[in-house]
Amino acid sequence: MALRKILTEPNKILRQKSIPVEGVDKDMQKLMDDMLETMYAAPGIGLAAIQVGVPKRIIVLDIQQKEGQKNPLFFVNPEIIEKSKNLTTYEEGCLSVPGQFAEIDRPDQCHIKYLDYDGNKKEMKAEGMLATCIQHEMDHLEGILFIDYLSKLKKTMIIKKLSKQKKELERIVV
Repeated sequence: MALRKILTEPNKILRQKSIPVEGVDKDMQKLMDDMLETMYAAPGIGLAAIQVGVPKRIIVLDIQQKEGQKNPLFFVNPEIIEKSKNLTTYEEGCLSVPGQFAEIDRPDQCHIKYLDYDGNKKEMKAEGMLATCIQHEMDHLEGILFIDYLSKLKKTMIIKKLSKQKKELERIVV
């Protein structure tokens, strides 16, 4: 396993639509292992392949909150079959939008189909924080970031702040 660089906004790659995976093979499993290690190291609870520069329809999640316990979930080619009409609000953040958080309304339940780590067809009904995280990561597969749900003014302010942070990081001389 290897840590990968997480792309941060603004970055054109993050705005690309990801392409379906033909099949789950050793290369895709290695990518998922790398993504999981990168997500844990960040630390985060979800990561889409596009966030590490790979435009494939793959996401990894682990919303386990207890110290030392892990429950990784792998979703290849996830598709939402159905979403609830009831909305719930969570304060969301994103590894590709570091240090920025906002309350986002999303359906409180979703039913998805996907391939698992071994390429087996699966379905899952998710609710609460898991449903929110799945929808957040699936947005990445469409080139959408959580800040796209904010007002134009808030989004512009966040992007300007992130651009400034990137420039400052690039100017560090060691």
